[in-house]
Amino acid sequence: MTRVESNNSAGSPRQVAGNRFQEQVEVVIVTGLSGAGRGTAARVLEDLGWYVTDNLPPELFGRMVELGVSAEPPITRLALVMDVRSRFFTDDLTVVIEQLRALGVRTRVLFLEASDDVLIRRFGFARRRHPLQSESADGTLSAGIAAERIRLSPVKTAADLVIDTTELSIHQLHRKMEEAYGGGAPAALQLTVQSFGFKYGVPLDADMVLDVRFLPNPHWIPELRERSGQDTVVSEYVLSRPGAADYLSTCRHLVDLTTNGYRQEGKRYMTVAVGCTGGKHRSVAIAERLGEAIGGESDGSADVVRIVHRDLGRE
Repeated sequence: MTRVESNNSAGSPRQVAGNRFQEQVEVVIVTGLSGAGRGTAARVLEDLGWYVTDNLPPELFGRMVELGVSAEPPITRLALVMDVRSRFFTDDLTVVIEQLRALGVRTRVLFLEASDDVLIRRFGFARRRHPLQSESADGTLSAGIAAERIRLSPVKTAADLVIDTTELSIHQLHRKMEEAYGGGAPAALQLTVQSFGFKYGVPLDADMVLDVRFLPNPHWIPELRERSGQDTVVSEYVLSRPGAADYLSTCRHLVDLTTNGYRQEGKRYMTVAVGCTGGKHRSVAIAERLGEAIGGESDGSADVVRIVHRDLGRE
């Protein structure tokens, strides 16, 4: 974390921070009815590159922004998630927003709501109590929701964006959030291409499994046995076998279709596992070539590509 020096010519730390805020910082305050999707909204913002904090006391908002800007690298997109249990839900809302804006911080309020029927159903699925249920006259879930609507009415009025999640799927909410807070560009899809050996088990986190055991095994060629698929001589041998080029082309097309679908559904992570018997020759060579081809693609089928060899050297 960088240190801000204070002297007569430079001004106080808060003044210095204020100058920096004016250049780059934005804050979104995420709030709304319990069960309307605050947690999902917070996870979406994290995927979009926002730094998310939950139920921070309002008097610490400005301090949190100062600390974020002073960090290395600086935190310039901060999401503050607040619920009805916080003192945030008082007449202090306007004061807090005015204080942040006075520092030059672009501040927005997102309010999430849903119909009573949907909220009741969601609480039933989650099997948890509403935070205001015990405070209501009859202690029912419906009464708790009604009390929360009344308490949050001023907050909703002050919101810059209100999203009704009654009819929205998680993926639809993700798209709305991306449009509002994604900065005009889709969030990066992180694709991992991982080689492995079937004899050690299929990776549990694999979204797609490719089996290249149909290709001749370099293990049975003495001069290739001790080498791996990362060596040029082994890679050239594997990729020149009949069917290898067609298989790679088909896999490329399948991965492109899948990543495009993941984007539409709001998913941001995908693992493609490429397996051979021991995870040393064929799977390594194919994973390397597949990852390089996808990573060098100009149409943006994936923004971040990692190539991982889980079992290389394990023998």
